[in-house]
Amino acid sequence: MTGAAKRLALEILGWLMLLAGIAALVLPGPGLLLLFGGLAVLSQQYTWAERWVDPVKLRALRSAAQGVETWPRIVASSLGALTIGLFGVLWIVSPPAPEWWPLKASYWLLGGPWTGVTLLLSCLIALALVGYSYRRFHGKPEAVAALEGEIDEADEEWTEHRPHRRQDDDRGPG
Repeated sequence: MTGAAKRLALEILGWLMLLAGIAALVLPGPGLLLLFGGLAVLSQQYTWAERWVDPVKLRALRSAAQGVETWPRIVASSLGALTIGLFGVLWIVSPPAPEWWPLKASYWLLGGPWTGVTLLLSCLIALALVGYSYRRFHGKPEAVAALEGEIDEADEEWTEHRPHRRQDDDRGPG
């Protein structure tokens, strides 16, 4: 693969991961993880993306730490992941539309088996992330405190390197 083709492929991958991460912030899926991955790929070519890699990564880790603070959160996260997996199995098995389904049968379980495969992948990723977060953060306040310190440092560094706005930009219109 030539240098230009590799650069184009990485850029497309980075933008797709970034868009998928934005979507996964409101849909089921590892949104911050995808955002981090997309920014990490794009940071190879763009300085704006490089500035965002650490803040997004650290916030993803903070979310992971918060997700395993208590047993109810661990159970809820695990059940959420397993529910996504069950929907994946439903899509793969693809049973006929039930009698109560108000639309045409062709609108039942749109996307077919590949939708189920992606849902199962999301389930596995989510369960792996819960396990990783549990091992790294559960019952370890020193690890959470160190992470908070890293976030504070990254925020200070980001603020120092952020382009400063002109004073007249703050005045608003008119």
